[in-house]
Amino acid sequence: MPLRYFDDQPRGEILSRATNDTDNIAQSLQQTMGQLVTSLLTVVAVLAMMFVISPILALIAVVTVPVTVVVTAFIGKRSQPQFIAQWAATGKLNGHIEEMYGGHTLVKAFGRQKESAETFTEHNQALFTSGFRAQFISGVIQPAMMFISNLNYVLVAVVGGLKVASGSISLGDVQAFIQYSRQFSQPLTQVAGMAGLVQSGVASAERVFELLEAAEQSAEPAEPARPEQVRGRVAFENVSFSYSPDRPLIENLSLTVEPGQTVAIVGPTGAGKTTLVNLIMRFYEVTGGRITIDGVDIAEMSREELRSNIGMVLQDTWLFGGTIAENIGYGAENATRAQIEAAAEAAHVDRIAHTLPDGYDTVIDEEGAAVSAGEKQLITIARAFLAEPAILILDEATSSVDTRTEVLIQRAMSKLRKGRTSFVIAHRLSTIRDASLILVMENGQIVEQGTHESLLAAGGAYARLHEAQFAQPVAEVE
Repeated sequence: MPLRYFDDQPRGEILSRATNDTDNIAQSLQQTMGQLVTSLLTVVAVLAMMFVISPILALIAVVTVPVTVVVTAFIGKRSQPQFIAQWAATGKLNGHIEEMYGGHTLVKAFGRQKESAETFTEHNQALFTSGFRAQFISGVIQPAMMFISNLNYVLVAVVGGLKVASGSISLGDVQAFIQYSRQFSQPLTQVAGMAGLVQSGVASAERVFELLEAAEQSAEPAEPARPEQVRGRVAFENVSFSYSPDRPLIENLSLTVEPGQTVAIVGPTGAGKTTLVNLIMRFYEVTGGRITIDGVDIAEMSREELRSNIGMVLQDTWLFGGTIAENIGYGAENATRAQIEAAAEAAHVDRIAHTLPDGYDTVIDEEGAAVSAGEKQLITIARAFLAEPAILILDEATSSVDTRTEVLIQRAMSKLRKGRTSFVIAHRLSTIRDASLILVMENGQIVEQGTHESLLAAGGAYARLHEAQFAQPVAEVE
């Protein structure tokens, strides 16, 4: 799936489809398929015996089958929307729970527990209402089937009695036929009673197939291209991009970055800085123009090949459940312990590891509870060190570290960037003074480019940003 899909969908909703809905489909199949096969074989066998005893009485019994189908369909049409609403409400409820669990610190910090609980109650009430209606309406099917079965019993008994009176059939045959008619109705009633389970499974299946049928990311080229040697020359050629067709973000952007250059990208929030690097990674596809690496269009490369040459450190850190060494080793397959520790030392993670009782073997969870936000960021930087990519992308990678550590990381990054093409997104201009080229973006356009000194001398947008950060305690924003 493309990254855009996950940006547009609540995580809890996707997780609900992948867990609750698939589990419900499995349960529905397990509880109905075996019974369905048994009931079908029973109906066929019993029907054959009924026709052997008396074709006329058998036809009377068979007449109830279409009535059963009509009644089941009539009730099912009214219960199916409720099952759909039930599982949609389950998805919303899970989405809210996942969101509140992920941001529980923020909820408590702003004293929003009551509002969170009220929202939960609303979603829970919607789930209760739709679930109750679905079960109640579908639950009517089985009593209705039993009523039809009893009518069938009465018809068979009456017609059979008349035929006994006329001498066309023996009393024993009628008694046997009545027993068979009961056995004929029972599986039909059972199948009808399973309609609720089937409808619930169908409702979940619709949600799962909706996920499966969503637009997938563009297919990989049949014969992927690859640069003869990845040196890190990146070129934007009239690149355009928009998240929605009516709101263009980047238009006709052209830029060439030579191997080994460090390009800093600055600008106000929403200017398109992160979007620019996401396009390089092919997290999003350009809507116009092309991006090349060493002369090869990245759209003609496989995503795996492209991303294997790019190291990325995001502002939002991500760690998985495992040891510190395993989290750093995620940056390179089959990395040795010596390589992991060397990368950790370069990113100043070694001093963190040495303060922990198990060192590099200290287990941290997905939330990184054992380490601080700044320490998590150092671990992700060490992960990028280990990968040794040709192109490095740093998206505000030092935003969560203290000033002293930032200076140490800057020195380490200078070594890491040596000989590599680097894209550095930064809000603190002090961190990018030594960049080979500084791009100033506004509204998806590069409005200025040059070195730190030349841009200050120009007195434009960069100079205003610099003045806002350093010259005045309170700067007026235009």
